[in-house]
Amino acid sequence: MSFFGNIIWFIFGGFLSGLLWAGAGVVWCISIIGIPYGIQCFKFALMSFCPFGKEVEYGGGAVSFIVNVIWFLFFGIWMALAHFFMGCILCMTIIGIPFGIQFFKIAKLSLAPFGTVIVSCI
Repeated sequence: MSFFGNIIWFIFGGFLSGLLWAGAGVVWCISIIGIPYGIQCFKFALMSFCPFGKEVEYGGGAVSFIVNVIWFLFFGIWMALAHFFMGCILCMTIIGIPFGIQFFKIAKLSLAPFGTVIVSCI
């Protein structure tokens, strides 16, 4: 089921979303200071291309916590709100519920991406 969900997701927005995240990651990686943020953008690109069948494992230590607080204040809250509202809009229809759940997964990841690992459940 996750294969077909990923195909539909990829066709109807996942490809464009993943490309935008990958482009943002390249732009962030131009400077040395932005490399950690660029890596997180690549993590979002991976989730945006095909989120079905993937889970996020949260972990990390004190350094991840500090960087996540900085991420949350400047980027995370806005990204999480955008993904949350898209998930709410998609969950208004029965067909959109699985896609809305994926947006909620990406919204949770966008709150604290440092110290997380994306694993395949297949």
